[in-house]
Amino acid sequence: MKDESSSPKWAGPLQGIRVLDFTRVLAGPSAALALADLGAEVIKIEPPGTGDETRTFPPFREGESHYYLSINRGKKSIVVDLKTEEGVKLVKELAVKCDVLLENYRPGVMERFGLDYAALSELNPGLIYCSISGFGQTGPLKDRPSFDIVLQALSGALSVNGEPDGLPTKLGIPLGDLVGGINGPIGILAALHERNSTGKGRWVDVSLLDGMIGMLGYLAQLAFFTGEDPKPQGSQHPNLVPYGVFPAKDGSIIVACLTNSFWERICQALNMAERIHDPLFDSIQKRRDNRAAVNQLVSDFTQQRTVAELVDIFTAHQVPNAPILGVQEALAQPQAVAREMVVETDHKVLGKIPIVNRPIKFAGAPQPIPEAPPVLGQHTDEILSTVLGLSKEQITELRRANAID
Repeated sequence: MKDESSSPKWAGPLQGIRVLDFTRVLAGPSAALALADLGAEVIKIEPPGTGDETRTFPPFREGESHYYLSINRGKKSIVVDLKTEEGVKLVKELAVKCDVLLENYRPGVMERFGLDYAALSELNPGLIYCSISGFGQTGPLKDRPSFDIVLQALSGALSVNGEPDGLPTKLGIPLGDLVGGINGPIGILAALHERNSTGKGRWVDVSLLDGMIGMLGYLAQLAFFTGEDPKPQGSQHPNLVPYGVFPAKDGSIIVACLTNSFWERICQALNMAERIHDPLFDSIQKRRDNRAAVNQLVSDFTQQRTVAELVDIFTAHQVPNAPILGVQEALAQPQAVAREMVVETDHKVLGKIPIVNRPIKFAGAPQPIPEAPPVLGQHTDEILSTVLGLSKEQITELRRANAID
């Protein structure tokens, strides 16, 4: 890719799209984050007092929560009290000026505020309205609260995670919530594309449980084929061997064998070329059936060498492998540095802080470094004056009415 350091900065493909963001905690904010990363203007509506609940999650630095900082880069914060008539009227006026509305309350909450899709689509027929909830807008569980671990359990994902014969283990990454940050933007972008031809908006209903079930992938099909539940395999694969964590002198390493051609490379890396056509190991099914013997062969080799030596050996033979990095190592590794996955940005309270950068890159023109996550209400006056054209006097009146903080 050519050097683009001197190219003009480009906001992103969603430049000009304005998003009204009523989301809190993780599932919804991760969806809004994806839109902000792509260049949309995201106006985050926060309640007076503490704002988004994650602003209260420790640990803190100078009063700012690590959790809130992690998923709110590039957004604008405006404080509005939806318990006041003036506050509801204000966000209705903002909704008319927006292309997308995101919310992740339980079904029925936005309707009680008079801010449901039916009400707002009358004011703005082109509005894309995305509701992200644990179980969606229909079904017997729709009114239940949901948490990441609950979604992992109900989707079957938790049942296949953990060591064999051990208790199921929650995924370290909160995928039950983060799946909303994947499927929400997909639905929104599809609806925006449809609006180009119809001129009409649409209600996008995103269920986190649906998303987790959709991520079962081949495990669901395996259950359909066999009539049995897939079992937890630890770091191993149910059908591919060798695949997983192997011991080294000074730690452990990941080795993955996907096809017979990779088995050949592994045997050559292990100095065991004679095993390539061994009748016990010469097919994917035979290696699966002789899992313990295959894993022992690999372990006997790896435990005599350091992780660094093994990375060199397996990489030289084009065998998929990796050292197991901690989070700090992962953020500082050369590949992450080359891809600029960690950048510094200016925070209103904390000054320069490191943040994770956008995960999607576009060739042709670089995007500017994302703006820091906002402090509570940082952009209230700016949004009301620039988007709604309110005067200082009108904004002061809204404060007197406690509609804004």
